[in-house]
Parts: sequence; C-alpha cells; structure tokens
Amino acid sequence: MQDLLSKLIKKNLPFTKDGNVANYIPELDKAKKDALGICIIDNEGNQYCAGDCDTKFTVQSISKIVTLMLAILDNGEEYVFSKVGMEPTGDPFNSIRKLETSRRKKPYNPMINAGAIAVCSMIKGSDAREKFHRLLDFFRLISEDETLDVNYKIYCGESETGNRNRSMGYFLKGEGIIEGDVEDALTVYFKQCSIEVTAYTIAKIGLFLANNGKLSTGEQVVTPRIATIVKTLMVTCGTYDSSGEVAVRVGIPCKSGVGGGVVAVVPGRLGIGVYGPSLDPRGNSIAGLHVLEDLSNELKLSIF
Repeated sequence: MQDLLSKLIKKNLPFTKDGNVANYIPELDKAKKDALGICIIDNEGNQYCAGDCDTKFTVQSISKIVTLMLAILDNGEEYVFSKVGMEPTGDPFNSIRKLETSRRKKPYNPMINAGAIAVCSMIKGSDAREKFHRLLDFFRLISEDETLDVNYKIYCGESETGNRNRSMGYFLKGEGIIEGDVEDALTVYFKQCSIEVTAYTIAKIGLFLANNGKLSTGEQVVTPRIATIVKTLMVTCGTYDSSGEVAVRVGIPCKSGVGGGVVAVVPGRLGIGVYGPSLDPRGNSIAGLHVLEDLSNELKLSIF
C-alpha cells in the first residue's frame, strides 16, 4: 500500500500545475501550489501516508459534514431537513441564485454555503462562543485529536471578506430558515471553516463515517442513520457541481474544501484524507481527485 500511494502521488503531481490555490480568502493564497499528500487509515489501525500528508491546512467546507452531524444530534433529522434540503443544485457552492428563484426558499442541501450557514444556526448554545466550542469539542472527539484548533489568521480573513455569505445568512433569516441570531450562525460558520487539520485528521473523520459513527474505541457517537445521511449527501453534493462526475470517476463518498482537502470514505473499510491546494474551477483539489480516482481503480473501491 505504501508503495502504491507513493507511486500515485508522483504520477499525479503534474496535475497541480493545471489549477490554482484559492485567493479570495486572505492567507489561503500562501499555500504551496504543488503540495500533494494522502493518508489512509483502516479498521486495524494501519496508517499509510505519502507526500505532503503532515502539512496543516484549514478544513473549509469539509467541516460541513461535521456540523451536520451535530445539528442532527441537537435537533433531530426531521427538523434539520425542514430547513435545508437534500438535493444537488448544479450551481457553484457559493451561489445565491436559487435561494430567491426557486419555488422553495430553503437551501438545496447542507453542503453548499447557504445550507451550511443554516445548519450552523441550529447548533445549540446561548451564544456564538458556546455554539462553536461545542462544535470544536465534537470535531476533536470524532477526529480523536484534542489539539485541533482554529487558525485565527484564516478566520479573520473569512470574516472580513465573507460578504456574500452574510447576504445569504440575512436572506435565510428573512425567510424564517434561520431562527436565531444571524451573526452567531456566521461566526460559527467562519470559525468552523478555519479549523486547522492535516490529511491524517480528515482520514480519521473518514474512518469514523466508514464505521457508521464509531470511534476506534468502539464508542458509538452518532447513530448509523446519521452516518448514512452524511455519506449519501457526500456522494450527491460533496464535491459541489462536480459531484456526479466524481461519483462516476471515484465511486465513494467524498467531501472537498477550498483549503485543498478531500475526505473520502470506503464504507466499513477505510478513511482517506487527501491534501492538494491547487483547485479546479469548481473548488475541488485537482490533483487530489486524480489520486483518488487512481486509488479507487487500483483497489476497486467503488461502491457502485
């Protein structure tokens, strides 16, 4: 496995030249464009890593799957999906168009920014501080890493430049989707995106989902039903308006973030974390998806 991963990193490294690092959030543009790494963890605790697997980066939209799990724990499935849909949009992750033009005013799914902001508003807590600390504790629990924390430079950049996200938040408040304080929801959203991780961290989260919500200790943290919901939405919506293509090419649940991370899940078997900050036009790691495609083909990982 180790030799295979090293080979796949070397093979797909040239694809990093075809993309660009995110530059619309201050500090994200400082990422090394040709970085590429992967980490795989299996149920026996074996770890296989290659390339830039120890490089720290911000989790960005991968955080949406974690927040969704906590929101369902806090409120129940029925309430959460009364406010946010389950359907792909076919639009970019930061699009606002369908909020107003669609017959239904709620966001199409929790994996786009509007849906994720709505989900953040559902986290229990008296204020933004308590809500986020509950979320960060949950993040640390399921990744089995007590050291996780926010990169405050990135958070400040997120907050200072997040005008489109703010407009979504206030629109959702006007439509009754967000019931609490909009700024609290936005603060939680900007902070969750700014949590610093490595490929290993997100591989651990992938393994948690692969095992239907169980830690390596065997503790059941979320129900298998919640894990199934999240994995299904990863397939249909997890890589934005490339989700159908990624389902065909890679064939396993994936969730990407503009920090360059991709978490992937092989149900019952593996958690996979990939890092490659050079992005395609849709916001996905361009070389990272090539690595996942090759890995899936080599090991016959597709669930379809």
